[in-house]
This record gives sequence, C-alpha cells and structure tokens, in this order.
Amino acid sequence: MAKKGVLLVNLGTPDSPSTADVRKYLNEFLMDGRVIDINPALRTVLVKGIIVPFRAPKSAKLYQAIWDKETGSPLLHYSLLQQAALQQRLGDGYVVELAMRYQSPSIEAALQRLKDALISDIQVIPLFPQYASASTGSVQEKIMELVKGWQTIPTISFLNSFHDNELMIETFADNAQKYNPDTYDHILFSFHGLPQRQLKKCDHTNSYCLQVDGCCNTLNDTNKLCYSAQSYDTARLIAGKMNLPKDKYTVCFQSRLGSDPWVQPYTSEVIAQLAKEGKKRLLVFCPAFVADCLETVFEVTHEYGDEFKALGGEHVQLVESLNDSPKWIEALAGMVS
Repeated sequence: MAKKGVLLVNLGTPDSPSTADVRKYLNEFLMDGRVIDINPALRTVLVKGIIVPFRAPKSAKLYQAIWDKETGSPLLHYSLLQQAALQQRLGDGYVVELAMRYQSPSIEAALQRLKDALISDIQVIPLFPQYASASTGSVQEKIMELVKGWQTIPTISFLNSFHDNELMIETFADNAQKYNPDTYDHILFSFHGLPQRQLKKCDHTNSYCLQVDGCCNTLNDTNKLCYSAQSYDTARLIAGKMNLPKDKYTVCFQSRLGSDPWVQPYTSEVIAQLAKEGKKRLLVFCPAFVADCLETVFEVTHEYGDEFKALGGEHVQLVESLNDSPKWIEALAGMVS
C-alpha cells in the first residue's frame, strides 16, 4: 500500500543570524500579503524601504543571542526533533516532512519529496495552535499555489487549528509545574499579536468582532475561527487544568509592528500595570508557539524581564514551549488521520 504523507509547517527562521540572512528572511516574511495586508505597492515601499533596512541589523543581534553554536536556530532545532519523533511514532506507513513557510526547509522542496515518495495523500499540519490568516491561512494558500501546476494532485487535507487539543493543553500545564506556579504573584498567557483589522476581516457578519462586548470571551459560530477567541480559549483550558482562579491570570498579546492598533491588551502594558500593583514574580506562557523561538526565549525572558525589573519587579519566568515533549508528539500523532 502507498504511504501517507504528513507535512509539518512552521513559520520560519533565518538560515543564520547574520544581517544578510535575517534581511532575506524578513523580506520574504513581511512581503507576504497575508502578513502585511495592505496595498502591494505600499507594502513594498514600507517593507523594503523602511522596516527591513532598519530592523534587520537589530534582529540579527537578537538572533545571535539565542543561536546555539551546535544546534543553531531553536525553532528549527525543535521542529526537526518534532519531525523525527513523529516519524518514529507513526512508523513506516507514513512519510513525515518538515517545512518552513519562509526560508528553509522550503514548502516546495518538502512537497517534492512527498511527491517523489509516491504518497497516496498529504495531510498538512500548520504548527500554529490558533488559526490566523497570517499564519495557517498563508500556509494553506502557499501549498495550493504550488500544487496547482501538478498534473496529478493527491488528496490534500489541512488541519485548521488545534487550540483546544487536550494533550497540548496538558503539556503546557505539565511544563509549568516544575516552576511551582503557586509561588508566582501572577500568570500571563502571552500570545503573538495581530493587527485588529485582521481579526475584523475574519468576521464574515461584519457586526460582531470588536463591536460586541466580550466578543472573544467565548467561542461561537461567529468567532470560531477568530485568532483572539481561540487564544482566550487556549488560556482558559490551560488555566482550568492548573486550577487557576480568574484573578490569577491575564491573557495578553506581544510583538506589535507599526502604529495601527493590534489585539489588546498588550503584554508590555499588562506587565507595567502588574508592577504598579506591586507584583514581583510573573510566570509566562506563550501558547501560540509549539517550539521555543525568538519571541519566547528572547522577547519574554530578556525584553519583558528587563522591563519588569526596571519597574520594580523581580523575576519573569518563561514556561518553555512544547518542543519535543513526548506528550506533544503523541498529540501530533493523534492529529494525523
């Protein structure tokens, strides 16, 4: 019998922490029309003329700070471990490939390897727990663009999101236990941010998103594919697994870009408010990521840690991501049909 193909796709990482490679990565990432969803001509001027020239050297220094001499990029390192562990878990009846939406290993090359393996069908698992047009949607669009020229197109299925996957929720909760959560003053669930306009575009009714009070507090037919609503649901499930009362944790969003309003509350503002209230120790989850990366290892641990200490706080502790946890690999295997 023909083997089945599984394609894991994460966001991407520069090939090296050099300014040139970071510039190349940022150009591909930010020129994606689903990431910066504005007029293409304006996006080109903004990205290539303003953002990348100024941001690449700064980002290169940040990547250098987290780049391991032996394993390189943490995102790619853990993604490769996930691929290998899932392949072993699924066995010889499957071919598991890994790709990055931007840079290497490319989606095009991964699809070609699956095609060469004469697989019967392909299941695509974008490694983003919560659906967003700028992440999962971009992966879906890219794959459809690449296979449209194939003479024979196999059955291709896409996993839309897994924000409420029970084993994923358990893994995050398990990872926190080693830090004795009860010893922290407050817990943050810090998700990657998105412009508010992208949330509104996902509201097909044009009358619910950011127009109804508490629109993200519960999932329903209108917001079931809303990134923010799914993020709140993920946080609520992890908090429930840890028996956290509602006043013990806050959902917030990090990594803003540009001056347009993004999903709120902003992590930096929440941290400032908690410091003002006299909180000293914060435990931080980043449940939008399945592998540690720049946004977790550096942004939370160093940037937010330094901000918090400057405001009178004492310690910000990151709860590591899913990485190559056996329970997370089991969760991935359960997503494969």
